[in-house]
Amino acid sequence: MLYHLYELQHATISPLRMAADASKKWLRNPANPLSYTHQGRAAAAACDVFTHFTHRYGKPEFGLESTVIDGETVPITEEIVHSEAFCDLLHFKRETDHLKTQPDDPRVLLVAPLSGHFSTLLRGTVEALLPDHDVYITDWIDARTVPVHQGHFDLDSYIDYLMRFLRKLGPNTHMIAVCQPSVPVVAAASLMAAGNEKCQPASMTLMGGPIDTRENPTEVNNFAKQHSLDWFEHHVLSHVPLPHAGVMRRVYPGFMQLAGFMSMNWDRHVSAHHDMFLHLVEGDGESADAKRSFYQEYLAVMDMTAEFYLQTLKVVFHEHSLPEGTMRWQGVPVDPSAITKTALLTVEGERDDITGMGQTRAAHKLCSNLPDSMRMHHLQQGVGHYGVFNGRRWREQISPRIKDFIRRHDHEGKGARSAPNVTHINAAE
Repeated sequence: MLYHLYELQHATISPLRMAADASKKWLRNPANPLSYTHQGRAAAAACDVFTHFTHRYGKPEFGLESTVIDGETVPITEEIVHSEAFCDLLHFKRETDHLKTQPDDPRVLLVAPLSGHFSTLLRGTVEALLPDHDVYITDWIDARTVPVHQGHFDLDSYIDYLMRFLRKLGPNTHMIAVCQPSVPVVAAASLMAAGNEKCQPASMTLMGGPIDTRENPTEVNNFAKQHSLDWFEHHVLSHVPLPHAGVMRRVYPGFMQLAGFMSMNWDRHVSAHHDMFLHLVEGDGESADAKRSFYQEYLAVMDMTAEFYLQTLKVVFHEHSLPEGTMRWQGVPVDPSAITKTALLTVEGERDDITGMGQTRAAHKLCSNLPDSMRMHHLQQGVGHYGVFNGRRWREQISPRIKDFIRRHDHEGKGARSAPNVTHINAAE
């Protein structure tokens, strides 16, 4: 009944939200004398914040219309090159026909997390990569929109999708995993290496990923470990109600994940909306719009299938199957020591309160047959979880290192226009 109660609450609040929206417009109408008073602006701001916070946001747009290559503006076209029931392989095609020299850049498969938010959460990640890479991304589909007859989707399915996408893109593809997909990315690379497949990735970059959650466990890790799978099954899972296309599919609802995220930093979110209210009262529309844009993305959430959620909890947080060497994919052992042709870069944030320091770096121990020349670790000072793949330090300090690593391990020598060689990077950094 959890999902039904959520839908009932949304329906109940809808008339209040519409009334608040109408009141906001009336209070800001220049013909209304109240619009020129402090009380009128405060009332309008309160209605604005209430409307914003109670609105249900759908999937945002990437909105990346162009990039710059060698000083030239290049239009971007989004195209779906492959589709599965629960994921589209999205290509950010760079329209470079007008350039004198056609770019021959490394091909990158950016694996977005399937953890409650849409893949558009990586908009800033994609934007920084586009000038120097041919970028593809896993665009996960909201489980509540997938009809039950399309079948199930679990962690094994996730790994299968990644291998299909790599085969679709062909040899010499570089993978970048942001947070949650680090485990399935290592699994996919391991399985393809064991089969000596020609399409195994040229490199994989793992960013803030929970490879071994026993290292410096965070509050998130402890919460997952302290509760049994039965507890999660009975307390957070629900069936999709009408009128959604995925009616009767069992899911971990996005609104539950959002509630968990917000509860970790509730004071910060309350303060942000209080600041937004003050900005609106003071007429500082630019500052208010910046917070509004962030929360429109943050509040847009998607459902995950119950089987994916439970299997991920079991494999990653309860049994630590990958670092313990007991992980299986459809019964086949997953052995990272089989990886000998895929270079490995791990990136961690000093202040990450979701994936503790050392959890991602643990991948180096598992990929034991990689030479030192094909492995590297970077610890970014002063950033939390989201700062690893978004924001100023991502653009100025992290992404240049990733670009350089990809260029140096590209089997076809592509990427001549990538960031200048960062010579001080080493495996111990």
